Amino acid sequence: MTGHREPHDGRTHRRGAQAPRIRHGTFGSLFGCVFLLALGLPSASHSADWITAWSASPHPRFAPDFILPNTPPKSLTNQTIRQVARLNLGGSKVRVVISNEHNDLPLHIGAASVATAGEGGAIVEGSNQGLTFAGAEAIRIPQGARIVSDPIERPVSAFDSLAVSIYLPNDSLIESYHWDGVQTAYISGPGNFVADAAFAAEMTNPSRMLLSGIMVDAPADAQAIVLFGDSITDGNCSTVDANHRYPDLLAERLHAEGITNVAIINAGISGARLFKDGMGESALARLDSEVFAQPGVTTMVIMLGINDIGWSAMGLDPWNPVPSSSDVTRMYQMIIDRAHMLGIRILGATLTPFADSFQGAILEGYYSEAKNAVRNEVNAWIRDSGAFDGVIDFDAAVRDPENPDYILEAFDCGDNLHPNDAGYRAMAESIDLGLLLGN
Repeated sequence: MTGHREPHDGRTHRRGAQAPRIRHGTFGSLFGCVFLLALGLPSASHSADWITAWSASPHPRFAPDFILPNTPPKSLTNQTIRQVARLNLGGSKVRVVISNEHNDLPLHIGAASVATAGEGGAIVEGSNQGLTFAGAEAIRIPQGARIVSDPIERPVSAFDSLAVSIYLPNDSLIESYHWDGVQTAYISGPGNFVADAAFAAEMTNPSRMLLSGIMVDAPADAQAIVLFGDSITDGNCSTVDANHRYPDLLAERLHAEGITNVAIINAGISGARLFKDGMGESALARLDSEVFAQPGVTTMVIMLGINDIGWSAMGLDPWNPVPSSSDVTRMYQMIIDRAHMLGIRILGATLTPFADSFQGAILEGYYSEAKNAVRNEVNAWIRDSGAFDGVIDFDAAVRDPENPDYILEAFDCGDNLHPNDAGYRAMAESIDLGLLLGN
């Protein structure tokens, strides 16, 4: 099983960015290259085999009055950040993606490097390689932009853990970050320590800061599958530093089955919604950059909507009425149509149980019987409408058979909404790999 498939409309599959699929003529190719360059991603014409092997979707800082705090420091000056990321696809070369997309000011990177991760922020001696950007070690990232480093010769394998170090010489606002990192980041005291094997952290942080992707020059038959979702895709409540999110476990399962040419791109953001910003941008606002601009994407899985239902008419969004199921499914249909325009398959994932979520906690009111009725109607549409190219029934995978509005106790991390490590494993194991790969 190679994982390769023909697009749903019968057109021949092309590696690289998806935007040029709109037209096969000169205009379509030009549009695709311009689109990718604007996003800071490699163009298909010069790097057809680049695939994202690790990703953390960047988002802006939360509003000052939001119920949850922004975890990264507001700014860093003359300090180094070291962050560990585990790849799920191998290749012969590596590039690093750094995001300044949500900053109104430029960001100055003084130096950056990639190395084999050791323990506790250390790197393996002799494994460090400096990064350059258009040949320069330092780079000024414009406001609202992301950049991609030059390629470095570095053979990597799936499940290698790389440490990316970024030195910020000036007063630098940390405006683009990923709140729910589920991975320890290390922040130094004053100085440039990108090349140091040991790393004396002045502080640690649970979020991803600036680092948003690692790309590999993968085999020519490689493809990418984007998992587009909220906190359950993001891995909220899974064990920190353990890579037990369901996308991580799905990637492991693919490799265990001998399917080694598929990258699983985690485009989950905790708190993400279909309709509105808040914890990250709305689904349509980030669909292009997080899904359609990814080189080599053939399939996407969407699991979004529970926060649109749960946040409404409670403390998080008190003036917003609970959406109807048709409100949610119309948004799904818009995303389905966009994916199909670009020749991308789209699978719908059912919304998992959330009875009594956050009961007695600061987010009480997230669940009600009326909201649960909307979830059940949405799930019925996902299963029965035929609008998606296939269905992944996560609801069935983790619900309590005796009380199907509740997540099974053995899979509950304690808030009646998010799975624990065992729950995320059950989700990953429930996926029909033939359906996922289009076979």
